[in-house]
Amino acid sequence: MRFHPGWAAALVAVLLFSGTAEAGAQVSRAEPAPGDVLRSAPSDFFLDPLRLLRAPATAHLVLYRSTDAHGRPVDVSGTVLTPRAAWRGPGPRPLVGYAPGTQGVADECAPSRQLAMGGEYEGPFIAGLLARGYGVVVTDYEGLGTPGVHTYVNRAAEGYAVLDAVRAAQRLPAADLPDDGPVAIAGYSQGGGASAAAVELYREYAPELDLKGAYAGAVPADLGVVARNLDGHYAAGFLGYALLGLDAAYPELDVPAVLNDAGRRLLAEVGRQCTAEAVVAHAFRRSTDLTADGRPLAAYLTEEPYASRVEEQRIGVRTPGAPVLVVHSALDDIVPYGQGAAMVRQWCARGATVEFSTSLAPTHVGGAVAAYPEAFLWLESRFAGRPARSTC
Repeated sequence: MRFHPGWAAALVAVLLFSGTAEAGAQVSRAEPAPGDVLRSAPSDFFLDPLRLLRAPATAHLVLYRSTDAHGRPVDVSGTVLTPRAAWRGPGPRPLVGYAPGTQGVADECAPSRQLAMGGEYEGPFIAGLLARGYGVVVTDYEGLGTPGVHTYVNRAAEGYAVLDAVRAAQRLPAADLPDDGPVAIAGYSQGGGASAAAVELYREYAPELDLKGAYAGAVPADLGVVARNLDGHYAAGFLGYALLGLDAAYPELDVPAVLNDAGRRLLAEVGRQCTAEAVVAHAFRRSTDLTADGRPLAAYLTEEPYASRVEEQRIGVRTPGAPVLVVHSALDDIVPYGQGAAMVRQWCARGATVEFSTSLAPTHVGGAVAAYPEAFLWLESRFAGRPARSTC
């Protein structure tokens, strides 16, 4: 009998969360620590939806312990990828913690499922990391692929999920990755924010990691600015993701209460839609048509109780614990360039080692692809032990 790839991915998830996955990777009955692997199961990584191009790597779906925005333990899923070819570089094989960009908030949108089904749009970059011999671990983030709602663009939750994914990959025997080898973090867009958050949190949360640096592309450092840009935009559906994420992390805010019937319908719809579907379904929607009093959503974000929670998500007010490459296109049409440049200035003022690279690639998506070569070269330099350049 031939299984549809979607069914296969769903079956793996059921096995993982029901406790019937391979037992060898389970931890003891003591309370798990952040980064401990709770369960694992074999998975796969295809580069096309027909599942004809399998990446040359072994894949394991993992459920690991992490920490939410309030410091409470939470279980997060992810995928650990190990190149089949032997590592031929100096020292132990490096590991990259990859922070994925916007996928959606529904479980079927989780990167672990998209990788297995050949539908992950960031697959080419991940494959490029594997081709260079690096191990890769891709987090699904809190609530994306696991019970609960994804805490979309929540700074602390995403930073913790990335760092704990690295710990989990190092602790998974089946992955055959060094438990103390060199590490880097990488991501773009939502993933750029998660990468930037992780390098800010690293020294206090996971200081045992040998973190060589972080690549953070098109960072949404100031969510208030990003929200204003997305209102009425072709990617307005991402505002729905952000509202769901805010409500999931801080249910006391009761975000749906400020919406009218159309706004609540939008939340219900984007909660079931992955990125492409949400963009098409909600293009150019204006938030004044969605709120109960007709004010734009950005107005609420400047008022309490919302303003302080949004401010908690700001990236740039903490010092990165390792060198950072920030790449942002001045022509980015989704994540405004100016707020990313402001983050870099804040980091520089705090004495961080930051290389800021401005491109002129058209659009947000174009900026992602244009950054690939620079990101690969920068990561290679960090793992080679060469000093990181600073443009501060």
